[in-house]
Amino acid sequence: MENSVFVQRRAQLIAALQPDSVALISAASEQSRSRDTEYPFRQHSDFWYYTGFNEPDALLIISNRTDLAPALLLCRDKDPAQEVWHGRRLGPAAASETMQLQAAALTEQSTLLQQAINGSTAVYLHLTENSALLQQVTEQIQLLKQREKRGDVAPTQLVDIAQLTAAQRLIKDRSEIAVMRRAGQISAQAHIRAMQYCRPGRFEYQLEAEILHHFALNGARHPAYNSIVGSGENGCILHYTDNSSELKAGDLVLIDAGCELQGYAADISRTFPVSGKFSPEQAELYQLVLDAQYAACNAVQPGSNFAKVTAAAEQVLTEGLLGLGILQGELQQLIADKACKQYFIHGIGHWLGLDVHDVGAYKVNGSDGETAEQPFVPGMLLTIEPGLYIPHGSPTEPRWWDLAIRIEDNLLVTAEGHDNLTTAVPKEIDAIEQLMAASGGSN
Repeated sequence: MENSVFVQRRAQLIAALQPDSVALISAASEQSRSRDTEYPFRQHSDFWYYTGFNEPDALLIISNRTDLAPALLLCRDKDPAQEVWHGRRLGPAAASETMQLQAAALTEQSTLLQQAINGSTAVYLHLTENSALLQQVTEQIQLLKQREKRGDVAPTQLVDIAQLTAAQRLIKDRSEIAVMRRAGQISAQAHIRAMQYCRPGRFEYQLEAEILHHFALNGARHPAYNSIVGSGENGCILHYTDNSSELKAGDLVLIDAGCELQGYAADISRTFPVSGKFSPEQAELYQLVLDAQYAACNAVQPGSNFAKVTAAAEQVLTEGLLGLGILQGELQQLIADKACKQYFIHGIGHWLGLDVHDVGAYKVNGSDGETAEQPFVPGMLLTIEPGLYIPHGSPTEPRWWDLAIRIEDNLLVTAEGHDNLTTAVPKEIDAIEQLMAASGGSN
């Protein structure tokens, strides 16, 4: 993304601050994996959103005070000895030149932080994250209070910045949409690759390997989350990530996987038969989930909300489960009782962005002061993912046991309705079977 994007985002945040205030946003730190090794570094999402700077242990100071710079980045100084071992650093001079903000070395943090806090009305920061920074700010405030006779002025408020950043990140700009569209395309092709590779006798982790390989080949070096490849009864475990079982003929395999591209997540789920052909029971239950997903997707448009989308899916699922004999009773009462939740055990979807379960309120205060559903507006990006899970021993006919189906796509709310960014990967029964037969996966 161009630097102008980050400059504009910082300007929007500045406009949301109380007068004469500062905002502090920390970078992530490297995390140890084992002795003398670290996990792959992943930048803090808010810090990335406002800087595009991918080094650890930095600090962004944003202010609307006339006597302070609008944006000041504190980062690690150049250090040839450290860079030989651990990689190149941009350094303050190059950061200032290339990022359209002022920059200084982290060694100056104590002095510059006190200058920023002194005289500010409020300090915005993540109150539930980075306890070290919060402690440092608190200590600086106490010190300023002790120096009031010298003319120092301590802030009167510490404000959690999370609500402001979440509201801004909820509406995606054009640059974000372009990246997420590409992430969806890469992830869709990875799912297709897994379908083509699938055979009885192979292992779940081999399908995962095909997916990760495709991600990396296309510029997405990391998944957005630990990939789920659950075959047979493993699909009934929502966050199954062992991915260690052998793929067996006659089973379904549920894959939930998406790449991370330039910090942004894709999140796709598909379910398909290991042998390439759905059994009658699998096809009936699969078509029910697919119909529910279509109904839910059709409800995604400006002015709608997650509650309406959920109701659309639950209506279809309840009718279908009743028709299949999996639920018993009177339809309207079953809908009112949300009886389908016995088998549809998670939500219909979530916000998607820099985090796979992205920030953003699901409830807002209505004009009457009551809590209301967050209405969809153009620029929001969300997942739609109905599913049905019938574990072994459920109160149904045994022919339904161990069936797990989830179908998930990534939808952008548009002025006209929505745009499905992940529709390239097949989800119709005939299309899946034809794809797998063409690759030799049908037995």
